[in-house]
Amino acid sequence: MPTGPPSKRATKRPGRGRSSRRPPLPADVASDLARAGSPGRASRWAAELQEAAGAYDAERFADARRLLEPLAGAAPTVPAVRELLGLTAYRMGRWRQAVTELEAAEELTGSVDQHPVLADAHRALGHLDAVERLWDELRQGGVGVEVLTEGRIVTAGARADQGDLRGAIALLEGGPVDVRRPKEHHLRLWYALAALYERAGDLPRARAVLGRLVAVEPGFADAATRLAGLG
Repeated sequence: MPTGPPSKRATKRPGRGRSSRRPPLPADVASDLARAGSPGRASRWAAELQEAAGAYDAERFADARRLLEPLAGAAPTVPAVRELLGLTAYRMGRWRQAVTELEAAEELTGSVDQHPVLADAHRALGHLDAVERLWDELRQGGVGVEVLTEGRIVTAGARADQGDLRGAIALLEGGPVDVRRPKEHHLRLWYALAALYERAGDLPRARAVLGRLVAVEPGFADAATRLAGLG
């Protein structure tokens, strides 16, 4: 099962807000909706998508799913709809639906940006071969360091699930560990690495990594509590 705080890859979504003065959808999303239906339908779908995005932002995932499922059925070729439904399903622990929708969105766009979330859903289902396949695709996909780091974390977790702690640790150690100005994905990497050191019985390294994390971001997940528990 996924561990730690939800990846930022699972918080990307089109549109925001639920007020009557919602900002317009991105131009590419509006164009996709327009191509998928008549002007009247596209306008209604845009409003529904924005409302669903607002519900997602507010972590009302059941409401978002209620809006998105019929929308995905009516406009199945709109990537933003399929992606947001996939992310919503992921946040609800509906792993199979998350896989179906995220795979559909990526097939429509050719993007691999949601591969880490997709891999995490596969990991939760025990599809460890799929996790490794997605990691290989990420490494070859020319993605940014944030996406690649999230994929690295998920893949390491899947390897640890199989008892390959040495391989999992090596994969994380090969990532951007030594950075002077860490961003959230770096902190997530440190957190995951410390957890694996602890599982492997290497408590000094676990303490060192957690200490560094807490020094940068004291409120990150339960890092401070875990550090205190290590003595």
